[in-house]
Amino acid sequence: MNLLVDALPKTVDVDGIEYPIRTDFRVSVLFEMMMRDDELSDTEKIINALQLYYSRIPKDPMQAIDKILWFYRCGKDLSKKNTENTINMSEDSKEDREGASDEDNDTSAVQQIYSFDYDDEYIYAAFMEQYGIDLQDVQHLHWWKFHALFKSLKEDCEFVKIMGYRSIKVTGKMSKEQRQFYTKMKKIHALPVSDQEQRESDELVNALMNGGDLSDVLH
Repeated sequence: MNLLVDALPKTVDVDGIEYPIRTDFRVSVLFEMMMRDDELSDTEKIINALQLYYSRIPKDPMQAIDKILWFYRCGKDLSKKNTENTINMSEDSKEDREGASDEDNDTSAVQQIYSFDYDDEYIYAAFMEQYGIDLQDVQHLHWWKFHALFKSLKEDCEFVKIMGYRSIKVTGKMSKEQRQFYTKMKKIHALPVSDQEQRESDELVNALMNGGDLSDVLH
């Protein structure tokens, strides 16, 4: 799907039947927040996702979920996108990563640099400032349009700066002043850690400090 030449989808095909799907950005924002909720089981997430997107739930729930994920990804092939991002990595980014540890260079880990729940005020203000869009007042904004606008927020936007602080790698190649500044900014703007993540972190630290068995912790 191409946002410039294709009509924005309002339905999805499940087993040869076209089902209307809720396209407003608020639905997909709630979906992402729900998927990050550690208090919900996988089964609860699936049921809630089906009820969130469909007014009439398809007979094949798993295929219906696949279509939800396709819609949430704005019809993009993420594996291809990630490959292109790796290939097109700037020289500056490569140099920054050279000073990082092997753990920092692990591209398999996905770092969360924003949260629709925690950053709601920053996102609201960013859309108002850059696009003149009041996300509270707008009646309907297709998720694919919202996503394109979200990705295109300018670098001088406060929210984009905050995401940059969260994602930057503090390395030995930086000056002392830079390391102090970015370390401070990362701490100030750090996203809250979930109770489950905190428990897993505490268990790992305890096992490391007391020479315990890490097999149960590193599952």
